Amino acid sequence: PRLSPNLPNNTTTMKFTAAATVAFAASANAFAPATTGNRATQLNAMKDDFAKVGAAALAGAAIFGATMPAQAITKSELNQLSYLQVKGTGLANRCSEVIGEDTITPKGGSRIVDLCIEPKAWAVEEEIGKAGKTEKKFVNSKVMTRQTYTLEGIEGSIKTDGGVITFVEEEGIDYAPTTVQLPGGERVPFLFTVKELVAKGNGGAFKPGFQMGGDFSVPSYRTGLFLDPKGRGGTTGYDMAVALPGLQSGEEGDAELFKENNKTFDVGQGRIEMEVNKVNAEESEIGGVFVASQPGDTDMGSKVPKKILTKGIFYAKIQ
Repeated sequence: PRLSPNLPNNTTTMKFTAAATVAFAASANAFAPATTGNRATQLNAMKDDFAKVGAAALAGAAIFGATMPAQAITKSELNQLSYLQVKGTGLANRCSEVIGEDTITPKGGSRIVDLCIEPKAWAVEEEIGKAGKTEKKFVNSKVMTRQTYTLEGIEGSIKTDGGVITFVEEEGIDYAPTTVQLPGGERVPFLFTVKELVAKGNGGAFKPGFQMGGDFSVPSYRTGLFLDPKGRGGTTGYDMAVALPGLQSGEEGDAELFKENNKTFDVGQGRIEMEVNKVNAEESEIGGVFVASQPGDTDMGSKVPKKILTKGIFYAKIQ
């Protein structure tokens, strides 16, 4: 029977509610902070989280007929495309897929080149209040930046000491200003990066199951030439808000505006854990998943940075 135009479709509504509940629960579980433990335990939990999020996304797409992302593409296939074939497709913001489960043992002087790091999901640590108590939880967020948030062309040297691989990042497009939005509408900017990364592995060869991780530097989201709405900056602009001279005499009342007037270039620290799950020895390629945590923007020293959790995939070539 046809439905009245004034009455909601209960079946569709129930499907929508069920799918939304599953997707939300999976996303929340995926961003639950890992307990302190060894790297293997954290990365195994990460793989389980990815499986849950992927299943929820597929279920939602099946119900609503949503358009799924294009199929993965290998590096060799991508290299065959012209600029006009790539333009406007989003392929430039994606990491290539690796096919194979081989083993690559790096030799002396080997380097990692064309390292690509593509985030797939983001979460922000927030204080959640309930029954008069507050606790910190990671809240699922939505990326607001257009498709320019993937790191690409990163390279660095590989060192092997005592049968353990260590990767030292040296250059490349290793930072990307990114903004995510919380469910309440608040937007959180941060500089997604792996600058000065030193990642130590758990073995002497790249193969499925190989893990490596380490700390990296997180420069300020804004530089000294940036001017705020009052015209104040780090290396240029006004020293104080010109419209409020009485509150900035340097004697009384200046404390609450001190951080707003005195811009700083803050450098934080983040950490990334990576696990290889695909290796193509013929093409010298490796691929896998990663999880990274880092501080967000401080607005040049005037705000407390939020903790950002990022999960996604990576691709690299051994040279």
